[in-house]
Amino acid sequence: MTEHSKISRLARADRPSRQGQSLIERATARFDLNSLIARPHFLPSEVSRNMPAAPEVRGLAGPEQASAPANDPQVAQPAKSAPTRVEFHGKAHPVDRDRLREQGLIVPEGAVTALLEEFRIVKRQILVQAADLRRQNAGAMAQRVLISSPHPGEGKTYCALNLALAMAAETESEVLLVDADFAKPSLLSTLGLPGGPGLMDALMDETRDVRDCVLGTDIPGLWVLPAGDTTNHDSEYLASSRTARVLERLTEGAPRRMVIFDSPPALAASPAAELAKYVGQAIVIVRADRTGQGSLEDAISLLSACPNVQLLLNGAQFSPSGRRFGTYYGYKG
Repeated sequence: MTEHSKISRLARADRPSRQGQSLIERATARFDLNSLIARPHFLPSEVSRNMPAAPEVRGLAGPEQASAPANDPQVAQPAKSAPTRVEFHGKAHPVDRDRLREQGLIVPEGAVTALLEEFRIVKRQILVQAADLRRQNAGAMAQRVLISSPHPGEGKTYCALNLALAMAAETESEVLLVDADFAKPSLLSTLGLPGGPGLMDALMDETRDVRDCVLGTDIPGLWVLPAGDTTNHDSEYLASSRTARVLERLTEGAPRRMVIFDSPPALAASPAAELAKYVGQAIVIVRADRTGQGSLEDAISLLSACPNVQLLLNGAQFSPSGRRFGTYYGYKG
């Protein structure tokens, strides 16, 4: 079991203080982070105003039909056609299970472990929040989750991978894991997947369809989008109007497809702050006994364009409640 293997539940800013709290809840109270983390809320009014209006119902030709009320059952009303589902057709590349095991990651088809149980709880909270955002008419933003951290080495890629692997096991949804750490991409090497064009190539080339850059895997429900070409202008490309169109393409016609972005550390590179504008949830990885209060405050501030910023404690070795997930299934590690 690696030093990352104990993962706390997502911190909720509105949870009252009491005995038996988790480490992240205690840390939240100690650092007074409640004033920094945005609570889930409805999208700004300008977003709602920009949403397409319902089609106007017009009567059939002729004076009598034209004057008929819109709710008259005899008046033909245009049917709303669902957008065509964007399918990924990438070859199913094998994921190196031995490499996953060596790095302390969740291994598909493996035994139920404490690590898997922890990330099952984390993913469930994320999916519940995504459902809430859909009810608020957040659109495709509800399906996007940003994983970041204040500094390198705090476990953001480790958590993004485990979250994606846990989410891929869902029976009625799929997950697209996006390597958005353009300066130091690592997802492909960790999973043992081949290189190729990716998100940045689709942003730079107007003629490239981003779905053609998606890699398939032999893990059902898991797709991977590489970072793509390296450029010194990654933030500028992310700030362009094309980014919204490219990201919309990833979930077009697929309301049950979640997209997880493994972004650079928020205080080390600017793309994290740019991507926060396009996601419904941002998860900030907090490394136990390493992440400082000042760094955490600065990272949350930079990601404030996202309406829902939450914390995930990584590397904790102690649980005040004494819980040991996985033992129910026979796991004793």
